[in-house]
Amino acid sequence: MVAEKNLAVSLCGLTMKNPVVPASGTFGFGIELADAMDLNTLGGISLKGTTREPRYGNPTPRIAECTAGMINSVGLQNPGIEALVADKAPALRSIYGGVIIANISGYSVEEYAFNCARADGCPAIDLLEVNVSCPNVHGGGMAFGTDPKSAAAVTAAVKAVTRKPVFIKLSPNVTDIVTIARACEDAGADGITLVNTFLGMRIDIRKRKPVIANTMGGFSGPAIFPVALRMVYQVAQACSIPVMGCGGVRRAEDVVEMMMAGATAVQVGAENLRNPMACPEIIAALPALMDSLGIDSLQEIIGII
Repeated sequence: MVAEKNLAVSLCGLTMKNPVVPASGTFGFGIELADAMDLNTLGGISLKGTTREPRYGNPTPRIAECTAGMINSVGLQNPGIEALVADKAPALRSIYGGVIIANISGYSVEEYAFNCARADGCPAIDLLEVNVSCPNVHGGGMAFGTDPKSAAAVTAAVKAVTRKPVFIKLSPNVTDIVTIARACEDAGADGITLVNTFLGMRIDIRKRKPVIANTMGGFSGPAIFPVALRMVYQVAQACSIPVMGCGGVRRAEDVVEMMMAGATAVQVGAENLRNPMACPEIIAALPALMDSLGIDSLQEIIGII
């Protein structure tokens, strides 16, 4: 018989019953899964990425299968910020008591600030996760998160209009993740989420053209776990703000690895698309794993290496 274990963690003053969070874009707005599982087993839920205006996303096909992963180019399809704050987040809050994370995207600093101000004013939302992997339409199309100054500019603008904790979700498609994370911390970020997807592509050799209509897309899944883990470790060592780890997590052992590397909470992404019950299964497996490792509380292993 497994002794009772403490799975709870504290994230920027928010108590989570466990560190497991479905990642943005892999769990809808949470309410879609309410009939399939008890959402209240989850430590938190990161909602579908939201822009100022509704978006229909990229042309199809948007998905390509890969060895140990997948490529997606959905293109931030979403109903827009007003639908998030007026409908989606309140509907989830009515049935869910855990931490609700709004994932915010934008194509200019002004759009990020507007969206975050609206999300900050929604009582149903606990934490803002700002996705800086979007192309800067005023800066030649380069993603905000690939340049320290651009990432810091978004962070500062968002922090000026919000009171809730702000996590910046960084792209791994850079040569120096630590410099960008530090720039965000210096600009006032309360935490860092990493990593987002890697850039990848597949080719249909019979049709002699890319599988994805948009040619390239975000590569995720178990294949990226070791690289994501390395980046979590590097940023946790370099920064004093908390980290949410993400990238290739599919089992309880991966959660423990991420936490030992320095993550306070751990997001599960592509695995939800393969197995919609992945998160509750991981949570259920944690106590026995902790028992086998001599761990009584997950909080005590954060950054232990």
